[in-house]
Formats: sequence, structure tokens, C-alpha cells
Amino acid sequence: MIEKSILLILANKDFNEDEYLVVKTILEQESFKLFIASDAHSLCVGSKGLKVRPDISFYNMRESNFSAVVIIGGRGIRNYWGNPQIHNLVNNFNRSNKLIAAICSAPVILARAGLLIEKEATCYLNDKKELEIDGAVFVNIPVKFQKNIITAQNASASQQFAQTIAERLK
Repeated sequence: MIEKSILLILANKDFNEDEYLVVKTILEQESFKLFIASDAHSLCVGSKGLKVRPDISFYNMRESNFSAVVIIGGRGIRNYWGNPQIHNLVNNFNRSNKLIAAICSAPVILARAGLLIEKEATCYLNDKKELEIDGAVFVNIPVKFQKNIITAQNASASQQFAQTIAERLK
């Protein structure tokens, strides 16, 4: 069952609803089971008011239970750029050579966790400098896949991002 389980991280507020809904829809259509992780006490609230109940708290996130981790972007995810629990989690996924995916402002988390040093990655254009500060090589393309890491620029890349995740997990 682990091979069909994906951990999806949402900010407790101001996550990008379009990215979330497109990624969720495509991955569920591909028969993946999604588990929402957040530090929200009850509901995550998107930038347009969508409410999502998380399944797992950050404290209970374990790489061994999932085949991939996907971090959804939006303004709110910027508050997690330096989050040690997420850094630890993505580093555990990386050590296990499991898929790590981040879209919009979320790839900066991967850079801050040390996963993108001298690697090509993309992110929301306004966050390019933040990505490069931590050693990533920014590429201005919708989706970038390198080794076990997928990064994407913005909501308009959501479909390609989700399809890339699904393809890599098959």
C-alpha cells in the first residue's frame, strides 16, 4: 500500500487552492491515496477560502509510510521555508531515494534543506533569488525533474507537475 501513498503538505493558511485541487484530482484519478499533512489545529484554509482537514500533523510525518512527498505552494508556504520538521522529512525522503515534489514557493523549502545545491530547479518567479541563495540553479521552465526531485513554477504548471509525479511513481 505504501507504493500508492503520497504525503501532501499544505500550509495552515493561504495555500494555493488551484495547485492543490489539480494535483489532488490527477493523483487520485491515478489511484494514489493522498494524506494531507499540516500544522493546522483543525482546518487548512486556502487563499480563496477553501477548507481542507489534514490527516496528519507535522509531528507524525514519517517517510517510511509513503512513496512520495508533495509540497503545495502559495503565499502561506513561505512561512515554512525554514521549518526543521519539513527539512528533516524531505532529507529522509532523499536518503531513501523517494520522490520529492514542490511547486510555486515550496521549492525554496527543498533549497533551504540542502537538497538543491548545484541542481537545476524551478519555482515561482518572485522566489527565484531565495532559491538561488541556497545553491540551486534556477531554470525558467514550468516543471523540472532531476534525480528524485520535481519542482514546478506555479499553478499553470500544476497539471504537468501532477502528471510528472504520477509517471515517476508508476
